[in-house]
Amino acid sequence: MITLWGRLNSHNVKKVAWALIEMDLPFERKDIGGKFGYTPEYLALNPNRMIPMIEDGAFSLWESNAILRYLADAYAPAFRSDEPAIRASGDKWMDWQFHFADAQRDAFLGCVRKGKDGSNPGVAQSAKAASTMMAILDAELARRPWLSGDRFGIADIPMGVYAHTYFTIPVDRPLLPHLENWYGKLRTRPGYSSQVMIPLT
Repeated sequence: MITLWGRLNSHNVKKVAWALIEMDLPFERKDIGGKFGYTPEYLALNPNRMIPMIEDGAFSLWESNAILRYLADAYAPAFRSDEPAIRASGDKWMDWQFHFADAQRDAFLGCVRKGKDGSNPGVAQSAKAASTMMAILDAELARRPWLSGDRFGIADIPMGVYAHTYFTIPVDRPLLPHLENWYGKLRTRPGYSSQVMIPLT
């Protein structure tokens, strides 16, 4: 059984927990990080003081998107295209997610951790930057149904997690119909409601 280390209110932990359910892989999640702190045993395997990390037998791996790629390659190849161009395109959006996280960070922290809303100038500026980036994603989703290609795959997971935050925090958002349609489809996926659509804390 795979062990997933990390608190579930982390975006990056949500990615892996959701993927494990999508892939029908049994796993045990153990809280660590944040208010749970870090044990010396954990830091011996992951000295970065970050989450998540998985243990799969004697193999341990950190970095959330690397974990997603490993799980697909090892256990669920249907979640990743065999065609190099489609595979690379999906990888591009997985890595793009980290730029989006930077744009949305102040809006997320302001609303969720500090009780602010879109009337706060810092929150509003961050929300505007996030929406500008989401317009790019909306244009991509106008051309194809999934970031992974013609079917759902691991490339949809990183931004899928951040999309829930984007649509949940109390800020103004432009109309982005293709993004909203994609988000609606994600909400029907196995594991999304239980691992991603939890209260933002």
